[in-house]
Amino acid sequence: MSALMRLLTKSGVLEGDLEYHVVRVSMVILFAFFGYQKWFDYEAQALIPFISNGPFIAWMYPVFGVRGASWFLGVSEWLFGTLIFLGFWNKTLGVLGAAGSCLSFIMTVTIIPFMPNGWAASAGGFPAMTGNVPFLMKDVVLLAVSFYLLKQDAVRMSLSHGRDRRDVLIHRREVEGGATRSDVSDHRPAVGG
Repeated sequence: MSALMRLLTKSGVLEGDLEYHVVRVSMVILFAFFGYQKWFDYEAQALIPFISNGPFIAWMYPVFGVRGASWFLGVSEWLFGTLIFLGFWNKTLGVLGAAGSCLSFIMTVTIIPFMPNGWAASAGGFPAMTGNVPFLMKDVVLLAVSFYLLKQDAVRMSLSHGRDRRDVLIHRREVEGGATRSDVSDHRPAVGG
């Protein structure tokens, strides 16, 4: 095990934000592929049992029809994937993409309890998954990944805005009274103050 740790340390894998970037790229690829298949009839038909039993998405069939609902999901997935991709450079867009991704996977995870014949009666029912439920279980992990990206981007955006605000205050003080960066510290109010 120590040899593996030495190898990982030497390779640089344990430094920086590699996992953050790998997760982001993975979600971009996933949304690109998932969004693409939504434009074809085979996928529109395959989605019927999922959308029909989704407590938060069943409204799409009366509003858009079978193909329209699939297209709506495809556009949404491409939008979220694009926003997550743009999050490499703009954390605000990354937050929007990750929030959309969270919403998307909340919608699909909530289908699980309502999916007919989702639990194998021959094995005692829950938690013995069958039918479409095992396919939906991946969305639990994708929801967690989405929350990870949301948190990471929100924290980085907040830190960036904090630096921007400090820079404005420093500039204002320099103009008004000749203060320099070393004269200005990050003053934060005490808790409750």
